[in-house]
Amino acid sequence: MPKYFEIIGREDAETTVGPVGHLGTYRARDGSMGAPVGFDFDRPHATLIVGKRGYGKSYTLGVLIEEAAQANGITPVVIDPMGVFDTVINDLDDDPRPAQIYNAPKIRTDAVPPAHWPALLGADPDSPPGALIWDAAATMETLAAMIDYTADSMVADHVRRGALNRLQRAVTWEVFDPAGIDAETLSENAVTIFDCRNLADAAMNALVIGVGEELYAGRLSERIDTLPWLFIDEAHVCFNGIAVDTLQTLLTRGRTPGVSVVIATQRPTALPAVVASQSDIRIIHRLTAGSDVRALAASDPVYLDSDLASIMPNRPGDVVIIDDTAETVHHLRIRNRETQHGGTSPRVSDETLSSWKLRLWCGHRGTRCSHLHELRGEGPCYSVKHFELSVRRNGINSYSTTIFWIELLNKFQEQYRLSPWNKADIQRTNLLIER
Repeated sequence: MPKYFEIIGREDAETTVGPVGHLGTYRARDGSMGAPVGFDFDRPHATLIVGKRGYGKSYTLGVLIEEAAQANGITPVVIDPMGVFDTVINDLDDDPRPAQIYNAPKIRTDAVPPAHWPALLGADPDSPPGALIWDAAATMETLAAMIDYTADSMVADHVRRGALNRLQRAVTWEVFDPAGIDAETLSENAVTIFDCRNLADAAMNALVIGVGEELYAGRLSERIDTLPWLFIDEAHVCFNGIAVDTLQTLLTRGRTPGVSVVIATQRPTALPAVVASQSDIRIIHRLTAGSDVRALAASDPVYLDSDLASIMPNRPGDVVIIDDTAETVHHLRIRNRETQHGGTSPRVSDETLSSWKLRLWCGHRGTRCSHLHELRGEGPCYSVKHFELSVRRNGINSYSTTIFWIELLNKFQEQYRLSPWNKADIQRTNLLIER
């Protein structure tokens, strides 16, 4: 195990028992990188990741998923509302990581407790249609059986129609299946990713309930013998829906059976206060909305010797970490992703840059050799010395200087936090490179 100066989530960084992931490095006042810092995967944790759009919240979540996917004894389960985390199955050399990806995730109907069904379908549980839906969910095990039960019920026609219309809406979500996920599915020795980009918010909430209940019950019944880690991006969608009770149970009681939760959001004010208060690890990217900062500050520990706003990070990738296990505060730079980051927002400049072809020749400026190396605009993130650059765009050749290209690389590396997928290729050309 690499030597870490500090391990987030542990009281003693010298303890080498159990899995540890590489989270990043300490950040000095002048912006330079310091000693490496690890993240504890040996025991259960509740982790909250926050940050405004574009400052690395989902990137950091991806780093933790990468590390969890490589840790022995860990069962990582990812709720992916934007469909951006399937990239973790491949590393830079395109070697597949053990993973199972569900592009059309299904859960069993009875995975959602009967009491949640009225709210799931937009009905008041105390109303006649809501009470009928609750009764059908408590009596039947499949959605089809719930519909038949409701259609045959001895109630007023308008009550039956109201309940049936809501149940038919659930059919259109295409998320309920008798062969849906169970504890055995989630206990596979691989990272499990549920791609929810095509699910309605209510359907994703149902999925989160099903997954969370199976993880919690699976650990209590010992059907899952590894420690589950549930990662949820854009978690405010679930905390504002019917999944809130399940998630709060995992936050407040999940540590005893060994279920960890990692929650990421750009809207701390949209989360219940219990999320911040029950999270023993808080990873804070830049926030500028006063209400968001105040929502986090309400749970500031006494060992935080300054107010949160005064130590707020400024750059994408920089974080403040409040570790309640060791009662410490850390200023870190999150490490580069090992796999491609799928959460970058599209830009007009991306489309322009990707149309360029860059040809680099090794050797000093003005000379060329047979080691021709081509890069397309999606990937460069290393400064390169002593070469001549040819930029081809729309069939028109133009030549620029070394200085221009170095400045361009530095600009896009900082702006987009590009992953160094082409480092090995550049090194094979014998070019002199610098970070």
